[in-house]
Amino acid sequence: MSHLFQPVLLFFLHIGYFGPLLLGVVDSSFLFLPFGNDILVVLLIANHHQGLPWFVLMAAAGSTIGVFLLDLVARKLGEPGIEKMAGKKRFETLKKKVGSRAGVAVVLASLIPPPFPFTLVLATASALKYSRVRLLLFNALGRTVRFTIIGLLAIEFGHQVISVAKSDAFRYTIIGFFLLCLVGSVFSIWNWVRHTRSGRQANAHA
Repeated sequence: MSHLFQPVLLFFLHIGYFGPLLLGVVDSSFLFLPFGNDILVVLLIANHHQGLPWFVLMAAAGSTIGVFLLDLVARKLGEPGIEKMAGKKRFETLKKKVGSRAGVAVVLASLIPPPFPFTLVLATASALKYSRVRLLLFNALGRTVRFTIIGLLAIEFGHQVISVAKSDAFRYTIIGFFLLCLVGSVFSIWNWVRHTRSGRQANAHA
């Protein structure tokens, strides 16, 4: 099984600065990749300390592009569409928290790792017509701080990180991680496509 997933990780490692950019786009849009870019940034910076600023900027830029794509869809779906995806009770809770402090909510969502509902928080902000410029700016700010902290930790514990990455336990963990991401991503894409289509049909009958 490892020979199927190891090349995927190696691909993102081998394309250097473009790895966090590309993975950042998919991680912050519609795919399910919890800790995906975090792991990649840690491995890259642990091996190339001098590249920290660029890896951080590329990861933050990728995330911002992904959020822009998410915003395009969520803004069109509006409150009814996001409510269907999140569930009425959960959406109402998000709406109350995001509605009055959208900027703070976006920054926190960009900083705090899973299980904090990053995608739903930003999708809710978009559905509530929060400023797109501020949405992207605050996400970029939060992600920059997050990846900087991760990068500094990778430098501090670089030798331990490299040792763990070479272990069999890490390889098997990566296999499980990719399987989880694959299943989660399929469900996430299906969910977004389903609600996007239903939203278009509702608009057509309106």
